[in-house]
Amino acid sequence: MRTLTDLGPSKLLPNEQERVRAAADGLLFSDDARDEATVETLAAVRELTAHLVATERWSDTSATALRDDLEACGPVQLVG
Repeated sequence: MRTLTDLGPSKLLPNEQERVRAAADGLLFSDDARDEATVETLAAVRELTAHLVATERWSDTSATALRDDLEACGPVQLVG
């Protein structure tokens, strides 16, 4: 979660911070990339990062880094 550390928590609203934490937790404990909860979590991550870019709060580079960091928390099939 170096991306969040580098950017600082002020770059996300409290509910967004919670969504990121929940996504990281869910992906860390998932063992199947095809699991419904994992698929939903990944969709939520993509939705959040797209929103951050669309509202011009984050650059595409920063949002991609966050998405990549979160996806790296997931099952081997995602990062392999």
